[in-house]
Amino acid sequence: MTYNIRKAAVIGSGTMGGGIATLLAAVGLDTVVLDIPSKGTQPGDPPAKRNQMVNDNLKKLLSSRPPQVFIASDLDKIKTGNLDDNLDLVADADWIIEVVVERLDVKRSLMSRLIEVARPDAIITTNTSGIPIQAIADGFGDDFSRRFMGTHFFNPPRHLHLLEVIPHPNTDPELVKYMVEFGTKTLGKGVVICKDKPNFIGNRFMSMSGMQTMNYTLDNGFTVEEVDSLTGPLIGRPKTATFRLNDLVGFDIAVHVARNLYDAIPDDPAREVLNHPKAVELSQRLLDNNWLGNKTGQGFYKQMKGAGGEKEFWTLNLDTFEYEAPKNPRFDSVGKHRKVEPLGERIRLLINEEDRAGKFLWHLHAFYLAYASQRVPEITDTIVNIDNAQKWGFGHEMGPFEIWDAIGVADTIPRFEAAGYPVAGWVKQMVASGKTTFYQRDDKGQVTGYFSPQASDYVPLEKDPRRITVAALKANNCKVDGNASASVLDMGDGVALLEFHSQALAIDADLVEMSWKALDRLNSDFDALVVGHDGERFCIGANVFMVVMAVNSGQMDTLTGMITNLQDLTQAMRYHAKPVVTAPFNMALGGGAELLMSGTKVVAHAELYAGLVELGVGLIPAGGGCKELLRRVVSPVMAASPNADVLPHLQKAFEQIATAKVSTSAYEAREMGFLSADDKIVMNRAHLLGEAKRVARQLAEDYTPKQPGKVWAAGRDAYAALLIGIEGFRESGFASDYDAHLARKLAYILTGGAISEPGWVDEQVILNLEREAFMSLVTEPKTQERIAHMLQYNKPLRN
Repeated sequence: MTYNIRKAAVIGSGTMGGGIATLLAAVGLDTVVLDIPSKGTQPGDPPAKRNQMVNDNLKKLLSSRPPQVFIASDLDKIKTGNLDDNLDLVADADWIIEVVVERLDVKRSLMSRLIEVARPDAIITTNTSGIPIQAIADGFGDDFSRRFMGTHFFNPPRHLHLLEVIPHPNTDPELVKYMVEFGTKTLGKGVVICKDKPNFIGNRFMSMSGMQTMNYTLDNGFTVEEVDSLTGPLIGRPKTATFRLNDLVGFDIAVHVARNLYDAIPDDPAREVLNHPKAVELSQRLLDNNWLGNKTGQGFYKQMKGAGGEKEFWTLNLDTFEYEAPKNPRFDSVGKHRKVEPLGERIRLLINEEDRAGKFLWHLHAFYLAYASQRVPEITDTIVNIDNAQKWGFGHEMGPFEIWDAIGVADTIPRFEAAGYPVAGWVKQMVASGKTTFYQRDDKGQVTGYFSPQASDYVPLEKDPRRITVAALKANNCKVDGNASASVLDMGDGVALLEFHSQALAIDADLVEMSWKALDRLNSDFDALVVGHDGERFCIGANVFMVVMAVNSGQMDTLTGMITNLQDLTQAMRYHAKPVVTAPFNMALGGGAELLMSGTKVVAHAELYAGLVELGVGLIPAGGGCKELLRRVVSPVMAASPNADVLPHLQKAFEQIATAKVSTSAYEAREMGFLSADDKIVMNRAHLLGEAKRVARQLAEDYTPKQPGKVWAAGRDAYAALLIGIEGFRESGFASDYDAHLARKLAYILTGGAISEPGWVDEQVILNLEREAFMSLVTEPKTQERIAHMLQYNKPLRN
C-alpha cells in the first residue's frame, strides 16, 4: 500500500496533543484537533462554547516557554472541534494520532469509535508513553491493526528531537518504513524503531537510570546540589541534570511512570531499583506535600530571594526537608578533569577517581552501561537505537555504547560485574572474539559499522545520504584553506563550504579574512558557496571584547577599517558572480544575522533565533543590518506602490532593531524580514548542510548575479514621526534616556540621514550612516558600560 499524509487529526488537546498539532500545522499539513466537549455544555450549544476547552488549550501554547508554536498564525491553520459533535472531521484524515489520557480502557474505547469513521486506509497511531501497542489493538481485526502503531513524541514535541516508532506484530512493514521517513524528513525528527515493550526505550532508561541515581544519592548522603553538579554538562548532559529535570517534568509523572514500570517488567532483574525503600518514602512525602516541581512552585528546588534581593534557587535537604541556600559544591576530581576534551576521555578519567564524585560517577555509569547491554535486543534491535534515543530524547552528547567505547569495554566488564552490575553475554562474546569496541571505525576515525548481537559481528551503519557533516568532510581531507576562526571545505560537485569555528562562534578578524578567501576560491575553483557549519550556533555577532580592546588602545582607524571590511564582505557575498547560500541555525545574532542575510539565498533550520541585537550593548548594526531591513521590509512596499504609507513598514524595521527583537523560529524570522518568501526552511537539522548544498548546486546551473540596487529613505518627516514615538516611550518609562539616544541614532539611519525629501538612495548611503553611528557610539561611556556588563554577566544592561 502507498501512504501519503496531507491531512492529520490529533485527538487530545493537552500540552502534548496541542504541541503535536502545532508541529503538524507548521510543516503544512491540514490539521484537526478534537477533544472532549467543554464542561457544563450540552449538545446544541454554540461551537465556541462547546469547543472552548480545546481552543483555550491551543491558545495557551502561544505563551509557553520554550515556545511550542513556530509562529502565531499556525493556530489559524488548525480546525478544532469536540469528540461528541465533530468526530466526522477525521473522516478524510490521512493520519489520526491519539493523545488522550494514559488509560488502556479510554484508548480502546476511542479506537472503536475511530474505526467507524476513519477511512479504511487511514494511518492510526497512539502517542502512549508506555501502554503496550498490542493491548490497544487487540480484537479490532486485521484491517485496523495493519495500519496501527505507536508514534511516541517527547515533550515539548517541537523541541525534542526523538520520535519513537513502535510497531506491533501485525503492523504493515511498509507503514513502518513510511513513518520513519515521514518523521525524519517532514517532521525533522530523529526516529528510532522500538519493540512493543514497557516504556519503549526513552522512558525505560529515564526511569531506571534516574532511580538508580536517586537511590545512590540517598544511600551515600549526597545532596541535590551535589548530584546536579555531577550529572549535567560535566558528563555531557543538559543543565537540568537529575533533580532539576524531575522538577521540570513534574515529579508526580516520574513517580507514576516508575511505579507502573515495576509491575510491567517482572522479568527484568534490575527492576528493584524502582522500589528502593528510601526512594519510595521520599517520593511519597513529596507527593503528599504536593511538591511536584515547577508546576507547583517547589520540588527539589524552590525559588527564593537572596540576601541582596536577587533570585536564587534553593535546594531541598533530603534529610530535614528544609530548603537550603546554594553552596556551590566542589570536588577534587571534577576540578582536575572538568575541562578535559573529548567528553569520553573526561568521563573515563572521572570514573577512575577515588573521591566521592568519582565513586558516584563510577556507579552511575556502571549501572547505565551494563543495563543498556541487557536491553538489546529485548527493547530494540540495535545499539544505535539505544544511543540515539538517549541523545535525541534527553539531550545527552553521547549514548551509553559510545561512552563504553570511550572508557574501554574489555577493562570495565569485570569491574562492572564485581560491583554487581551484570553485563550481557553478547558483550563478553564480542570482546572474546577480538572485537573491543561497539562501533567500527575506518582509518580516518569515522564510524562505518556497529556490533550486532544477532549477527555476532559488525554490520554496516546505514548512512542518511541527505546528511553532510563538517567532521566527515575534514576526515576525508576536503579542507581547502583555513585559519583559527574559519575554514574552506570542498563539499563536492563544485560546491565549497565556508565553515565558522571561531571562539564562541563570534566574528573576528580571522573569520572575515577567511571569508574573503572563500570568495576568492569561489571565483577560481568552485561554482557555488555554502556558509554554515556543525557548531552549537550559527554566529553570535562581533567579538565585542576585541572592539573594546581596539577602543581602549586608541586604534580607532583600525576599528573603522574592520567595520568597513565587514560591510564590504557582506556586500561582496550578496552580489558575487556566483551563488552564495547561507545555512543559519540556532542563534544568528547581530553580525550573525547580517551574515545570514548576505547570501543569494537562505536555507535555514526551523529552530532559528535571529535578531539585530546591537542596541543591547549600546551600538547600532553596522555590517549592513540596517540597510538590509530597509531593503527587505520597506523598499518592496514602495516599489510596488509609490504612494503607499511607508511609516508602518518603517516602524516595523525600526522596532525590531530598537527592541533587539529575536525571532522564535525561522518562520518568524521570515515574517521579520530575515528570510524571504522563497528562502527554504528545513525541519531536520541533520539535513541542513545537505539541503544547502543541493540548493547552491541548483542555483549554479543557470545563475544570474544580483546587482546592487537602491533602498527607500523615508526622509525627515518620517524621522520626525519616529522621534515623537521615541520620546513617548522615554516619558512613559519604557525607555531610558540612553535607550532614546540610541533610538534617535537608529531613526536617523533608517530615514537616510533624515534627508529633506523621501526617495531612493544607494545602499552605500545607509552603510556609511551605519558605520558613522557605530564609531560615534563605541566611545561613549554608557555604551562601554553596556558592553562590559554583557561580557561579565551575559545579559544586557539598561542604563
